[in-house]
Amino acid sequence: MTSAAPQDTAPGRGLRGHPWFTLVSVAIGVMMVALDGTIVAIANPAIAKDLGASFSDVQWITNAYFLALAVTLITAGKLGDRFGHRQTFLIGVVGFAGASGAIGLSDSIALVVTFRVFQGLFGALLMPAALGLLRATFPAEKLNMAIGIWGMVIGASTAGGPILGGLLVQHVSWQSVFFINVPVGVLALVLGLVILTDHRAENAPRSFDLLGIVLLSSAMFCLVWALIKAPTWHWGSGKTWLFIGASVLAFVLFSLWETRVKEPLIPLALFRSVPLSAGVVLMVLMAIAFMGGLFFVTFYLQNVHGMSPVDAGLHLLPLTGMMIVGSPLAGAVITKAGPRIPLAGGMALTAIAMFGMSRLEAGTGSAVMSVWFALLGLGLAPVMVGATEVIVGNAPMELSGVAGGLQQAAMQIGGSLGTAVLGAVMASRVDSDLAGNWADAKLPPLTPAQLDQASEAVQVGVAPVAKGTPAAIAETITSVAHDTFISGMSLACLVAAGVAGVAVLVALLTRRGANAEAGAGAGHI
Repeated sequence: MTSAAPQDTAPGRGLRGHPWFTLVSVAIGVMMVALDGTIVAIANPAIAKDLGASFSDVQWITNAYFLALAVTLITAGKLGDRFGHRQTFLIGVVGFAGASGAIGLSDSIALVVTFRVFQGLFGALLMPAALGLLRATFPAEKLNMAIGIWGMVIGASTAGGPILGGLLVQHVSWQSVFFINVPVGVLALVLGLVILTDHRAENAPRSFDLLGIVLLSSAMFCLVWALIKAPTWHWGSGKTWLFIGASVLAFVLFSLWETRVKEPLIPLALFRSVPLSAGVVLMVLMAIAFMGGLFFVTFYLQNVHGMSPVDAGLHLLPLTGMMIVGSPLAGAVITKAGPRIPLAGGMALTAIAMFGMSRLEAGTGSAVMSVWFALLGLGLAPVMVGATEVIVGNAPMELSGVAGGLQQAAMQIGGSLGTAVLGAVMASRVDSDLAGNWADAKLPPLTPAQLDQASEAVQVGVAPVAKGTPAAIAETITSVAHDTFISGMSLACLVAAGVAGVAVLVALLTRRGANAEAGAGAGHI
């Protein structure tokens, strides 16, 4: 193996190792993983009906995927550093596409959930490897532009999932949502075999920190599990805090072990870099504000405004569009000006957008909504690009996979944390307001059990109207339910705006990657 010392990468040398063709190749693979994070939500009702699944069964279709993905991302990044990011990426592509096809052929909910776990595991191999390949292939002056396009693909795929999912479920079948990954995976594999070139640093890891992998995986599992189950168990439950406590203990043991092992999974010295640590925190805060806030907006569009999933997805196109346009532009600006100001400005715009979304009402028109959605996309674009560059660029070349895993794990944990915490904020506001609003509207009184059921429905914007309810009373119930839901969504969006405001301060601690030059245009092996 030759050294991965920086060299000039000439675009004219053909397909293999060409930076921009490498970007196209990894973007197609990454698109599958990002798309599956949201596209499946649209298919869940059809899956439940076809396979006779319960609501809790359907929840596991999503939870199993995110749990497997979040728990294994950092370890998967280490595998790429050890064996090469090209091999890891290609294995991830094949495994992800294969698991997708197996889901489409499944005839039970147990098989669907099982293969969703495999999707998450193979997706975890694929994502950090993609960043490692970009880091090693692109010259430093073009890396931010590449990461910008990479972030654009993730943002567009995530936001476009509901639209594509709605069209496939409505006009084809729920199985098609998974089968579509098979030809995409074949394309990514063929391009990867032809285009991708392996790059490894001279001092790449030679051994595995097995105990470190077990401790970190256990810590991540307990944390994400607690966040997933908190809405059901409630935050005051002993079970919730038992898993949170177990997660903290495992993280402490992991940290102690990492200082003693010869080749640690994550050298703790990595976090002595203030910009890298700030980038990880920033990614978590961004995901809390974005994923947590957007979670309720989808319910607002579908259940309050009565839109179909496809229509709701179309109304989010200003968000998607601004991320598509803004990400490459953000990459160019960050290359010239550095990440600090674009990151702080992006989080400030995100805070303003979340504040604006807290002002939405039941009768708010599409034009007003579009303004806030577009501003949110404009704010998120530089953060997706800049925080990624800060994390990956401040890590040594031999840890580029681990850094990519950190970036993705931070985003997954932030998304889970945002949904759980803002969900608790929503539930608390609905629980405190619903009974009073119900009584003020002079509706028939509810028993405690009925009030609990009504509260659960209102938390997702559904009016608890029983069959046979007279039209006038049904209209009043709907009005009360929607007003109560919007009150909760408003508070949740205000909390998200506050989180984004804190992120502005964190962004001021970032700076350009100190090690960005190390892997840029690396030589071929």
